[in-house]
Amino acid sequence: MRVVVPFAAETPKTRLESVLSPAERSQFARAMLADVLRAIVRAGHEPAVVSTAPLDLAALEMPGEVAAATSLTVDDRPLTEAVNARLPADAGDDPVAVVMADLALATPDALEELLTAGADVAIAPGRGGGTNALVVDQPDFRVDYHGLSYLDHRGIAREVGATLETVDSFRLGTDIDEPADLVEVLVHGRESDRAPAILREFGFELERRDGRVAAVRDGGPTAE
Repeated sequence: MRVVVPFAAETPKTRLESVLSPAERSQFARAMLADVLRAIVRAGHEPAVVSTAPLDLAALEMPGEVAAATSLTVDDRPLTEAVNARLPADAGDDPVAVVMADLALATPDALEELLTAGADVAIAPGRGGGTNALVVDQPDFRVDYHGLSYLDHRGIAREVGATLETVDSFRLGTDIDEPADLVEVLVHGRESDRAPAILREFGFELERRDGRVAAVRDGGPTAE
């Protein structure tokens, strides 16, 4: 199975601009990408990064076996077009998985649940109605990432007669887009992960406030 990982290399994570500088957003996005790639490799698959611009994989500081298993293609088309160009085109083609690069909590076990689903189309939805990861084993299915893509993809699957499975996963359902999402990285990230380590290097830590938890930063804005 091919596992495609789209990555916006030029201006990543713009919705974090209130708490991270452009350079920090770039560094954090690359740390999350490295964690996702490691999880894919340790689930037994070889990730293919599709980047909007040239990307130095060596700078991601991945373990050797992860770097060796990862390929890179530059494709500056919008997400929907770039992904559709890589989905199965004919009966008998291998299935293709698409895993977003900002799933900082992804683990091999969580990915394996998705990648071994038996349906023609398996989807791990995000909390806001997006599609965080999916597997396609049906040549007539094509993605559309605009708007509530999870619901759209369910409808597309029905239209082309594909069987469908929704994979309900906290770790795959948590994409890191907004400042409040940084709390999830600090709470649920593993000790070996790059993303929580980078946030701590930036000075973020957890703080309880009125019964809630916020990610606070020495000398910088708070993410809550």
